[in-house]
Amino acid sequence: MSLKKENESNQSTRPASASELNSWKRGFTPQAEIWNGRMAIAGLIILLTILLVSNLILSA
Repeated sequence: MSLKKENESNQSTRPASASELNSWKRGFTPQAEIWNGRMAIAGLIILLTILLVSNLILSA
C-alpha cells in the first residue's frame, strides 16, 4: 500500500495538540496513558531518592 493511500485511509486521525495531551481525562485515552507514564516515573524517582537517602543515613 502506498503512503498516499495510507494517509487517505487514516484521515479520521489527527495529531493531538499540547493542551489535549496535558488535559486530565478519565478512561482509556491517550491522555491517561501519558499521565500514567508521568506518575510512574515520578514514583520511581521518589523511591530511588528514599533508598539513596536511607542508605546514606544508615551507613554513616
